[in-house]
Amino acid sequence: MAAYAIGSLNVHNTAWQQEYVRQMPALLAKYGGKPLCKAYPEVLEGNSLLPGFAIIVEFPTIEHARGWNDDPAHGPLRELRSSGAHFNLIVVDGM
Repeated sequence: MAAYAIGSLNVHNTAWQQEYVRQMPALLAKYGGKPLCKAYPEVLEGNSLLPGFAIIVEFPTIEHARGWNDDPAHGPLRELRSSGAHFNLIVVDGM
């Protein structure tokens, strides 16, 4: 069953982005990750739970999403991203 990693990104500076964008696609591909959304959310009801830029990535299973998140190669990318942004990430199983 597909799983979805949902992130909220608040960028403070862009110095990290070029290197991050160069490396992240290969790491996503290693786990079958498919980016679905990269945009500011529009609130239709209630309060926004994603205060920043929304990112949604589909994975074949929740185990693939966890593998991607726990991969040792993700650590340096996480540090790079943290140098210029605040990021929150959750994962949910599909239906």
